[in-house]
Amino acid sequence: MTAAIVAGAIAVATLNAASGGLGAWLWHKGGPASTRLNSAFWVMLRVGQGSALTLAVAVGSLAAAGKDASDQLFYLYALLPLAVAFVGEQLRVTSAQTILEQSGLADAAAVGGLPPAEQRSLVAAIVRRETGVMALSALVVVFLALRAAGTAHGF
Repeated sequence: MTAAIVAGAIAVATLNAASGGLGAWLWHKGGPASTRLNSAFWVMLRVGQGSALTLAVAVGSLAAAGKDASDQLFYLYALLPLAVAFVGEQLRVTSAQTILEQSGLADAAAVGGLPPAEQRSLVAAIVRRETGVMALSALVVVFLALRAAGTAHGF
């Protein structure tokens, strides 16, 4: 049983490392290098988040069945990625609003009144910031998942 939990935690770390690495690269490049890469990042990010949720459900099921880890820190490391993903999503929304406010716009609908070149520039800035926030979130999940794998013993 322990080997399956460790493998699950490593899978979570791997999936999130892939999306976090791609997102960090896209952010560093100054925005989406291409629509295809940007789309791939968001799909990979959601797959990584889904894997973290799957691990949390598996761990919760084992705990409900009375199979506990001997190291209680394991539960913190296994469940905290869900909180990190939630906070990351909240920061992503806030970051978009921050860009709009810095541009003197009340909401996203006001972007439509700008000239096309300014619209593209503003949208690129929002996408870049959102990508950076979510890439960082994924990389934090990598650390937590690896710690979960390291403390998953005693099942």
